[in-house]
Amino acid sequence: MNPDILAGLSDVLTVTNLLYILAGVTIGQIVGAIPGLSIIMALAIAIPLTFSLDALAAIAFLISVNKGGTVGGAVPSILMNLPGTPESAATALDGHPMAKKGKPLKAMKYSLYYSFFGDISSDIVLILVSAPLALVALKMGPVEITALMILAFTIIAGLVGNSIIKGLIAATFGILLAQVGLDPGIASERLTFGMLDLYEGIHLTALSIGSLAMAEIVYAIVNSKKNDGPAQSVVIKSANKTDERVTLKELFANKFVAIRAFVIGTLIGAIPGLGSTTAGFLSYSITKQSAKDPESFGTGDARGIAATETANSAVVGANLIPLLTLGIPGNIAAALLVSAMVIQGVQPGPLLFEEQGRLIYGMFGAMLIANFANLLVGQFGMRFWAFVVSAPKTVIYPAAMILCITGAYVVDGGIFAVYVMLAATLLGYLMRAYGFSIVAFIVAFLLTPQLEQNVLKARLITNDDISAILDHPVALALLLVSILSIIYLGPRKRKMQQHSLNQDSSNGTR
Repeated sequence: MNPDILAGLSDVLTVTNLLYILAGVTIGQIVGAIPGLSIIMALAIAIPLTFSLDALAAIAFLISVNKGGTVGGAVPSILMNLPGTPESAATALDGHPMAKKGKPLKAMKYSLYYSFFGDISSDIVLILVSAPLALVALKMGPVEITALMILAFTIIAGLVGNSIIKGLIAATFGILLAQVGLDPGIASERLTFGMLDLYEGIHLTALSIGSLAMAEIVYAIVNSKKNDGPAQSVVIKSANKTDERVTLKELFANKFVAIRAFVIGTLIGAIPGLGSTTAGFLSYSITKQSAKDPESFGTGDARGIAATETANSAVVGANLIPLLTLGIPGNIAAALLVSAMVIQGVQPGPLLFEEQGRLIYGMFGAMLIANFANLLVGQFGMRFWAFVVSAPKTVIYPAAMILCITGAYVVDGGIFAVYVMLAATLLGYLMRAYGFSIVAFIVAFLLTPQLEQNVLKARLITNDDISAILDHPVALALLLVSILSIIYLGPRKRKMQQHSLNQDSSNGTR
């Protein structure tokens, strides 16, 4: 057995790390249960809290926040028909009708148990496939890696958001901002405008906190004025005690639905840019279409909850597959995890298994433990989260903004980072308002330095001869897939999104 496995597990099984995991899932569930806040916002704010922690504790805490947020987001979806997080939007289709029938606790328990199944199953897949895939990635040269990263750019730009053009524009802008600083080849200034603070480039932490967390808060504040009033929550108490319990027989009745949803979520999670929301709606749609009684969906069918919660939770582990094997984040949550890892001096990618295997296996252990902590906290906190959904936004938003500003100042060390964060807030708000993909923007910004380094190496290997690509069949195949992804996958994504919207509206008018 690899000695790193036992060493990593012993590292994570300390009282301190276990407490960080427990705190992470609790914070994640609370934030997820509050409509208007998101997992991304929670992660962006939580990163500064990990600055003084060791690498394993920091990563374990953030992963736990992510897992907890996925579970907590289902609470307002079920009780208020108002998703706490975008990942749980599809859960409302059958979760809220079940709650309106007088079974809110039953619906939340279905959500919790199927979420646990999807999450832990996906984590096991990650543990089994990541090391072998990393070995394959290590055999790839700069030309192949360059082609692979171009494929990642095109997939993300083509599949996230509603427009391929807007996705490409957002990615291009991310690449442009990543040019700020010193040229890695000749160390000349680029886009610094004579400002010494820009010599090291724009820090990912300030950019991500501004464009993701602060921009989300501002967007929520602006759009909250358009709402007629607060959504009404379903009463949590059930008249019949059997309506508060979920038996093993009821859970296993939907085992094939859950297994299929797990496969869908894992496959989608392994593709950069798609995410939990897509997995939830796609799984729901497939489950409904394959059912003998599709008309029962949208009326409180447990299969609908099983399909959505298993799928969106299965994405959580799977989106780390491209991150750990290739250094490419699967979604924004993974991109923020990269930010935290870089702060700790850890560079994601295939070399992690050789250079920091103990840390990786410790992280795997933390992920498995976090699933059980999620189950435990969710089981006991369910009734309390029902009151959290009505927390006043006049308190939550100002507190979150203060944490964002403080976090940017502490992590990046100065008032200039706060200015960068505020500029990123404006940028993120405008991108959100006009339909440009922040996912494509952030991931492009994150990957550009790696792309640039590999392009320089590839140019040296090929002597700037573009025809040399013919000597690299793997790279050529990846570039062809990039072209096909723009031609084929983009329209398919738009069609799927339109179907999801139609599905949502049709269920909302029942």
